[in-house]
Amino acid sequence: MHFFCDNTNLMTLLAFIFVAYLIGSIPFALISSWIFRLPDPRSYGSKNPGATNVLRSGKKTAAVLTLAGDAGKGWLTITLTQLYAPAWNLGNEAVAATALAVFLGHVFPVFLGFRGGKGVATAVGVLLGLNTLLGLLAIITWIAVAYITRYSSLAAIIAAILSPVYTYYFVFGYSLYTLSVLLMALMLVWRHHANITNLLAGRESRIGQKKTPPQ
Repeated sequence: MHFFCDNTNLMTLLAFIFVAYLIGSIPFALISSWIFRLPDPRSYGSKNPGATNVLRSGKKTAAVLTLAGDAGKGWLTITLTQLYAPAWNLGNEAVAATALAVFLGHVFPVFLGFRGGKGVATAVGVLLGLNTLLGLLAIITWIAVAYITRYSSLAAIIAAILSPVYTYYFVFGYSLYTLSVLLMALMLVWRHHANITNLLAGRESRIGQKKTPPQ
């Protein structure tokens, strides 16, 4: 297992990272809203371009499409990197780097002025791409917390906090993968800072609750 590429492969690694970032920047929340002729998800509810906010539009199919697209781009990026990186003499460093890049692309998308979603679905897709067990553990954690509390944000926060633990103890140990997952988790929790404030104040919306019905 090697972690670092030599200088001759640096440009190739940067190219992988750049493509991963562009894939992450694809705004499936806006695409699905356009397909179903819904308002821009940034104009209602939490104003977050993600599946949970699209669900507040009342169109479950659009929310499912958003979820599938956001998770799918994370999984696809990892899968393609695992397939093609070895041909360019790249290894784990490319997979770990593109994992973080596709996630950051969703959170800071170039196509939306660097103001994107919180990255939950994309992170899950990344985890599934890295290791199926790892992704399933994160999903099970989210489902369990969401079922008990009815808070999507709290479920995401707890799943994010536990994901690096799962990565270290059950799958990869001390590795670049674990570091990448840790950085994603920290960013994801930070992106939920407003939700944390609302949770503490008792103002956070529960799953299925509409904040402001879109016009």
